[in-house]
Amino acid sequence: MNFLPLIEAKRDGRALSESQIKEIIAASTAGGIPDYQMAAFLMAVYFRGLNSAETAALTTAMRDSGEVLSFPDDSRPLVDKHSTGGIGDKVSLPLAPLLACLGFRLPMISGRGLGITGGTLDKLDSIPGFKTTLPTERIIEIVQSVGCVICGQTEQMAPADKGLYALRDATGTVPSIPLIVASILSKKLAEGLQALILDVKCGAAAFMPTREKARELASTMVKLGNSCGVNTRAVITNMDAPLGRAAGNWLEVKEGVACLTPRPTTTTPRSSAFATAFARPTT
Repeated sequence: MNFLPLIEAKRDGRALSESQIKEIIAASTAGGIPDYQMAAFLMAVYFRGLNSAETAALTTAMRDSGEVLSFPDDSRPLVDKHSTGGIGDKVSLPLAPLLACLGFRLPMISGRGLGITGGTLDKLDSIPGFKTTLPTERIIEIVQSVGCVICGQTEQMAPADKGLYALRDATGTVPSIPLIVASILSKKLAEGLQALILDVKCGAAAFMPTREKARELASTMVKLGNSCGVNTRAVITNMDAPLGRAAGNWLEVKEGVACLTPRPTTTTPRSSAFATAFARPTT
């Protein structure tokens, strides 16, 4: 395809049609657009933005660039949670098994860190022998068996997002609301969900520095998620300081395990509990 006119159109603030956006994503997924041109397009989007129709077209085109998970009929609802990320944000690690215990199915397709934050997959990769890359059949099998899984997207799931995800991180275009929306929702919509809760961070250590920008991002995702048939809600939470007591992939896994570990009824001094939770593993 001749991609230059589309870069110029977005550079000049003109809206792209749904068919043009689908053509861009199809060509990008097939390797038909060089990284330097796609990087220029992402930068144009960062400065010029996308309107609601363009954002919806980009999101669904990225979702439809690969397969959508299909689960057997089950009385347990299919749900997921996504956080826009922050330092020390390890909520997904204890939340997934807790929701499974409450009778939900949670196919949590997670990502790696953007910028200085560690992503959920980065945390899980710090566990020796833990596999974050699973085939589709295994994802469905685990969810049906134990109620939850946390893993990366398969090669066939929203493949358009993988290249764009890496380019956004390398080109300083991460804080673009339309690009964040498309990246998050393309993967979540590919999970075949019934309901989705979004934890949108704001503050000094978040991609959205102000509550107003966080509200704009949350509103855009909720509206688009609901229009695609997924019951979507959002909460806006403060990210002016690291979450929890630990920051760092292995330490955050330890903290997640400590959160899920039953404590004795007697009160343990805080300093002792902290030392026990984060003791180095023995060899």
